[in-house]
Amino acid sequence: MRERMPRRRRGFDDDEYVPHPVHLHEDPDLPPAGDRWSTWTGAQHGPEPRPAWVETAHAAVDTELGVLKTGKEADVHLVERGIPGSSGVLMAAKRYRTAEHRMFHRDAGYQEGRRVRRSREMRAMTNRTAFGRELLSGQWAAAEFAALSTLWSAGLPVPYPVQLDGTELLLEFVGDGESAAPRLAQLRPSDAELADLWAQLGEALRGLARHGWAHGDLSAYNLLVHRGRLVLIDLPQVVDLVGNPHGAEFLVRDVRRVAEWFTARGLPEPAGEELFHELVAEAGLA
Repeated sequence: MRERMPRRRRGFDDDEYVPHPVHLHEDPDLPPAGDRWSTWTGAQHGPEPRPAWVETAHAAVDTELGVLKTGKEADVHLVERGIPGSSGVLMAAKRYRTAEHRMFHRDAGYQEGRRVRRSREMRAMTNRTAFGRELLSGQWAAAEFAALSTLWSAGLPVPYPVQLDGTELLLEFVGDGESAAPRLAQLRPSDAELADLWAQLGEALRGLARHGWAHGDLSAYNLLVHRGRLVLIDLPQVVDLVGNPHGAEFLVRDVRRVAEWFTARGLPEPAGEELFHELVAEAGLA
């Protein structure tokens, strides 16, 4: 009689064995759609009353749509935030660079007049250690968020600051569809449009001066024009005209740069000098 062999269990490498699929790339912390959950919870929020379009739902997700701008200190990305299955809102995500890739330049002059409470942190920033560069990144992001919050609340033409989360600043997207509004430098305005844009710029700069500030790095490249409306952007280096000993120099440079652009396109030359004196008086420096 033939001896019966014990039945062998199937091994994982048997041909007929079909293992249960394991998806190693799946991350249970990621949303089913989009690139990340909304970072609204835990972030510092913009001023109230906030615009109705701001998405605050915990179930919202953020989807990356591309890069709007690259720069020495930060890159700006286009992000859509919304509930999966419904239309979302577009925002500009300004992300300050990591310590090893950042190229802050001339920041010492801008930082004068700003205070850091802890001497260890001040030394780190002065000596440009890795820790110090990280602090600078956060300080610049926080400075821009604070400036935009103040200026937006005062009715000045700046993007609404949605939130600040570490070194990422989420801002109102200024544009139509997924196309950002053009920079002033890209335009060829008519004489009437030129005069109107100069008037808008003067009013915006007077608003800054009333708060005792200068933009600090103003040019035709950080002014947007959306449907005829001038919008100030890129304000991390906003300068305290009173606290910074070089405040007046920054103000002179701001006005000179934009005035040169306008006069090259037909604006009367004395306009820049007149605007400078108005800003000095508005800031109480006269």
